[in-house]
This record gives sequence, C-alpha cells and structure tokens, in this order.
Amino acid sequence: MKITFKSSLLLAILVCIGVACSKSSTTSSNKKAINVLMVGGGSSHDFNRWYKQEDSQTLQQEGLATVEYTDDPTTILAKLAGKDVLYLANNQPIKDPATRKAIFDFVDAGKGLVLAHPALWYNWADWPEYNRMLVGGGSKGHNKYGPFDVTVTNQKHPIMKGVPATFNLNDELYYYKQDPTGTPIEVLATAKATTAPDVFPSLFVVNYPKGRVVGVALGHDAASHTLDAYKTILRNSVKWAARR
Repeated sequence: MKITFKSSLLLAILVCIGVACSKSSTTSSNKKAINVLMVGGGSSHDFNRWYKQEDSQTLQQEGLATVEYTDDPTTILAKLAGKDVLYLANNQPIKDPATRKAIFDFVDAGKGLVLAHPALWYNWADWPEYNRMLVGGGSKGHNKYGPFDVTVTNQKHPIMKGVPATFNLNDELYYYKQDPTGTPIEVLATAKATTAPDVFPSLFVVNYPKGRVVGVALGHDAASHTLDAYKTILRNSVKWAARR
C-alpha cells in the first residue's frame, strides 16, 4: 500500500494527540496517594481485623491512600517520617517521651491526625496533654453495646460529604465530653441512644492551631467498619486531614 507524505503526517499528528490525551488522563486520575501511618493494638477490640484489615482496605480503595500499620508503639517514631496522616486507633499506652513529642511535632508541622474510637478514651493519666490538646476532651464511659442513632449537625463540612443526614448502627456510644480547658472542637455529628435522652459528639474536628485533627467515636466492630456511612466518613476524614 502506498503511503503518501500527507497520510504519514496525519498519522503522526493523530499519534501525538493520542499520547497527549493519554498523559493528560493519567495525570488527572493518578493523584499522589495519602501516606498514612495507622497505630492499633491493645485490649477490647479486634485491631487486626477491623483496623489493620478493614479500615486499611477502605482507605486504599481507588488509590486514595497507602497505609502502614503497626501495633507496636515503640515503632511510631521511626515510621512517622514522610507520612501525611497519623491514624491513632490504639488502646495501649505510648510511653516513650520522644514519641509523644514527635506526635505533637507532627501535628504542629501541619500534618493530619485522625483519632479513632479507642484513641478518644482517657487512657493515660501521665500524659494529660494528649487529651486536653489533641482530643479536646475524651470519654470515660459508654453505653452497653447496642443500637443508636447518629445525626449529622454540619452537612456543609467536607468530612460529611456523601454521609446520610441520619443513620443507625450497633456500637458503643462513647460519652465523649469536651474539656473546658482544652482545645475547642467543632461537632459534625452527634449520637443518641434509642433508649436514653443524652446526646454526645460522635464525629468532630479539633480546632488545633496548626495541623488538622479529626475525632471519630464510632468503630467498635464490624457494625461500624463495614457500614458505608462509616467508610465515607473515614475516607473523607483522611482526605480533609491531609488537606486534599
């Protein structure tokens, strides 16, 4: 078949256009994944199943994040470098003073901090700065595991995008209370048991002056971690904390 100069030129132009479109599509769809360090471990929860496996999978879907999990608090210090978000879900102490300082330094550097269900507890009497400054308070009790309603109170916040205005689940309803001397919080959703009048913050952001901090009180077991509303909240929280 005879190929003329004009047909060769046209073919070259079409190839160039195709390559350019392909590069443009790749660039627009492949945003850099958020680098997350997730810390779990301790008592009262199946950390490997619901945090290491389920939450990691939720965050890694569609390339949103890469997740490194540890249940050894002594490894936090060495793993923080290069991370965008620290996801604390541990129910065990972080005893090392250098690691405690590094967590504050991480948030002070403008990085993101997501505080999951176990990390909202008053766990450590010898580290009051954690609850007062990073959590803005904490919980010292919860309802017996069972059903309760969650109601979104700030639908305009990016963390609540795509979250139903109300939803119900079985979980531990944490009695989270603000510390009047602590960092102020902004409540995004509240929880109320179907059999009691008390209402408590279920999802909130801590108005820390530098980094972005999110508190998620939900998350005892499968009823939370496999719930679409929870998965949306978790992904939105990490994106917001990472300023994406």
